[in-house]
Amino acid sequence: MNPEVRERALAEIALCERILAKDGLSVLSEALRDVSEIDSWTHYPPGDVFDRSSGAQWFYHCHPPVDGAGEHGHFHCFLRPGGEDGPIHHLIAVGVDAYGRLRRLFTVNRWVVEEDWLDAEQVVKLLPRFNVELARPSYLVNRWLTAVITAYEEDIAGLIRERDRILRGHTTSDGVSALEDRALEVISEFNLAES
Repeated sequence: MNPEVRERALAEIALCERILAKDGLSVLSEALRDVSEIDSWTHYPPGDVFDRSSGAQWFYHCHPPVDGAGEHGHFHCFLRPGGEDGPIHHLIAVGVDAYGRLRRLFTVNRWVVEEDWLDAEQVVKLLPRFNVELARPSYLVNRWLTAVITAYEEDIAGLIRERDRILRGHTTSDGVSALEDRALEVISEFNLAES
């Protein structure tokens, strides 16, 4: 990746966060703006966000609270190259803390998001296409997610390749496919809070 592209994306992440902070907001509070009570596993916003121009899609959700967990929840980012009714491919999950700060990037097994599976190199080719240019539900959250994918594209590509390496070496005793093994949920991750 061109270092200038990465620097511009990092600057856009900071800009979105700075603009939100001026009003006492964060990426998380903005993504959950119209939510009075957060339910675990529920997609926010309802129906997800989908950009018809690029095929980019995302939703936010959280799991039941765990004491000591630094992550509030995560944005699942997808691409639908064939349009809204076409196959859906998970690119990455972007974990944030309760203040909307980046915590980690991670990949998940196929069963977690019920995606249409592609091998790593096919998914890596989709990364540059993730671009959400929509005013709603929040222009700043949409641009922030786009910038995160761009700024960390090389790291994400590495995580996707690691995902496939781990899956190739994964065996189960009961003959279940590695892609369907419920014991294997998060496959690879990069902790941004410590980087």
